[in-house]
Amino acid sequence: MDNDVSAGSTATTSTLGHLALGLTLLAFGIGHTGVIDGVSAADSVSLATFVGGIGLFLLGLLEFRGGNGFNGTAFAGLGAFWFTWASGAGDKVSDGAAGTFLVLFAMLALTLTVSAASGLFSQGMYGLLFLSLVLLAIASFADSGGLAKAGGWVAAVSGLLAWYGTTAALATWPMALGKASGRGAVASS
Repeated sequence: MDNDVSAGSTATTSTLGHLALGLTLLAFGIGHTGVIDGVSAADSVSLATFVGGIGLFLLGLLEFRGGNGFNGTAFAGLGAFWFTWASGAGDKVSDGAAGTFLVLFAMLALTLTVSAASGLFSQGMYGLLFLSLVLLAIASFADSGGLAKAGGWVAAVSGLLAWYGTTAALATWPMALGKASGRGAVASS
């Protein structure tokens, strides 16, 4: 299956998946930082449900169908994370349950970090996601607002990396989200 969005376009389902991941991570991270008065992580529930949850999961299935097992696993797994997180956000679950949930998905992020064969950029993006989930899990177990803010900042930086990588891929800037090509950036891994 051809993953190109349109003839002659550099966009692929991988590009769209990284954009969805970046936007969701940015909203989630900024919500945890408290940098915008009155905005919390719970305010990103709709984005997490539809863009991060349903959108990423469907893009993961398309990646599997197109033969890209890594992005299929990443997008479908993270889509499940976002959808489940959004369903349990707020006071719906205990702090211990939330911390356990974050640890389990931190393990997925660690798997993605060590398995990203596309280079240091993807490893860095997934590595920061791993670190943010670990910090947020510890914050949940310890009821630490400071650690939650730190985890939010790390998530926001990871989201910025995903967003920048997508922009670089679409603009064919000399930076790659995947393996470098002779013409510019590529979005596949």
